[in-house]
Amino acid sequence: MSDPTPGRMTYREACKQAIRDALNRDPNCFVMGEDVGLYGGCYAVTKGLLEEFGPDRIRDTPLAESVIAGAGIGAAIGGMRPIVEIMTCNFSLLALDQIVNNAATIPHMSGGQFAVPVVIRMATGGGRQLAAQHSHSLEGWYAHIPGIKVLAPGTVEDARYMLAAALDDPNPVLIFEHVVLYNEEGTLDPEVTAVDISSAKVRRPGSDLTILAYGGCLPKALEAAGQLAEAGIDAEVVDLRVLRPLDDATIFASVSRTRRCVIVDEGWRSGSLSAEIAARLADDLFFELDAPIRRVCTREVPIPYPAHLEEAALPQTADIVEAARALARPQ
Repeated sequence: MSDPTPGRMTYREACKQAIRDALNRDPNCFVMGEDVGLYGGCYAVTKGLLEEFGPDRIRDTPLAESVIAGAGIGAAIGGMRPIVEIMTCNFSLLALDQIVNNAATIPHMSGGQFAVPVVIRMATGGGRQLAAQHSHSLEGWYAHIPGIKVLAPGTVEDARYMLAAALDDPNPVLIFEHVVLYNEEGTLDPEVTAVDISSAKVRRPGSDLTILAYGGCLPKALEAAGQLAEAGIDAEVVDLRVLRPLDDATIFASVSRTRRCVIVDEGWRSGSLSAEIAARLADDLFFELDAPIRRVCTREVPIPYPAHLEEAALPQTADIVEAARALARPQ
């Protein structure tokens, strides 16, 4: 069943509603992953769906990511519409061969004879004291790979509606859901019933500088923009949300207008998605910039377990404000 009344819900519930709608819409759609059935999902996203749809549609799997991803890819090639859940993006490294060497390449290596319409959902990011093996942000790695789409919903609306568009795509789609967002609440606009998975979105218009962010850093960017406004700095916040392919048009339009840019990325600074965006801005908008591009990234360490060290390692609102204020000073 669909939402009884579109309204306020948590990010977690939005993800569940999206999955429920997908299962009701297409009998070939099913969910598979570790603990998605009896346990209800490690983040409770699939809680109750086993009772509603049964074990043929909600499939618990062994703790073997290569098997989970490989079986999902095979099912997709065979005409099914699998929603594969990998508990955390750190564990997806055990399925790199299946994702990178199979899902991303089979359509090309087969000359278009085979499509791989698999959707792989995984939790990403730190901030929940889950230690290094459960807290890294690896979506930037996957954004490097041709042949897949990489999504990072940072709002309840995107969590609710991106899945349907991903399932309609004939190519593999990876969806990274940030762990700190699951408990966040938002209000769904009843006029919105779908979102695209090809474009970035301006979440807050501004004229003095652009803040580019996505996923779990989006609320921090918006909070930073609010604090900057109190200081008389009008910051525009652009939600990247589609990490591959990047929406250069929206990014360039914003930075061309504000002429200053801060990129917020929970990935490590070296070889990061923020580095790629900064390079594109330097390549194409060098003469439009009035100040250096600034990046706010995770410290180059494994994510610590202690709360104070984890907070110090991850990008925070104060870091974004500091970077933005430095750019907004007269040059």
